[in-house]
Amino acid sequence: MADQLPPLQTLRAFEATARRLSMTGAADELHLTHGAVSRQIKALEVHLGVPLFRRLTRKIELTEAGASFFSTVTRLLSELAREAESIRSRSDTTRLVVSSGISFASKWLTPRLHRLMAQYPDLDVHLEVTDTWVDFTKSQVDVALRYGAGVYPAATAERIMNETVSPVCAPSYLDRVGGLSDPADLDKCQLIHEIGMTTTWERWFALVGLPYSKTRGPGYSHGSMSIEAAIRGEGVALGRSVLVAEDLAQGRLVALFPKAKLDVEWGYDLVYRTGNGDHPKVKAFRNWVVGEVQATT
Repeated sequence: MADQLPPLQTLRAFEATARRLSMTGAADELHLTHGAVSRQIKALEVHLGVPLFRRLTRKIELTEAGASFFSTVTRLLSELAREAESIRSRSDTTRLVVSSGISFASKWLTPRLHRLMAQYPDLDVHLEVTDTWVDFTKSQVDVALRYGAGVYPAATAERIMNETVSPVCAPSYLDRVGGLSDPADLDKCQLIHEIGMTTTWERWFALVGLPYSKTRGPGYSHGSMSIEAAIRGEGVALGRSVLVAEDLAQGRLVALFPKAKLDVEWGYDLVYRTGNGDHPKVKAFRNWVVGEVQATT
């Protein structure tokens, strides 16, 4: 099979020439002479038995066969480059790429990362913050922390934390409304909503046996945003226990009815490429994050 494959250098010359529609441009990109690129293209055409370019007076064009071959070569070279980078990143024992959701990164992970670096000084930690799912077959990410149901495609997930929600607000807001001694008192408050959460105010009021008052209030797409709104004194938020822990400890928020906690169906998962659980970087991060969870629960 190997003798049926064109030499790699001819494919690189063809790809660069076809992309630029210029042998001179391809030569500059590949740090070759125009003649060298021309010879590589000619050798590839001889190997395939068809012309790949039409040589016109002042330009070149792809033939039909050339256009079809260019599409295939571009895809295969891109896949080869991605896989090579993936292998390099997996063999690198010092560079740790962590992906985290936006709210979890801002309210829990980032304030603690300095302890990871202190515990593992040889790790070069890179944090990517996004709520978009990580494709471990294409990405350089080593570990991801995600909020969800625990099922992720082509990956292994370990649940590290579950959470509850209960009302929180800023001390200044509590003073402004004259105190809140009973859940029914929330009827006089502005409620802050997290858009997309299934653990809603309506469900919390049902938990405490009260009708939902449908009190109007601002809505935010991320839990960290609704928490910051509560800290600013905009109203009362359903604080997610994991995300509000530090703000409660620092006095930026107060828990109003801490015994009335509503369980959340989703939780926080440590996710990594299937089969990569014993990699030294993954094991180091797992050990650290488990220790952090145990220290805060």
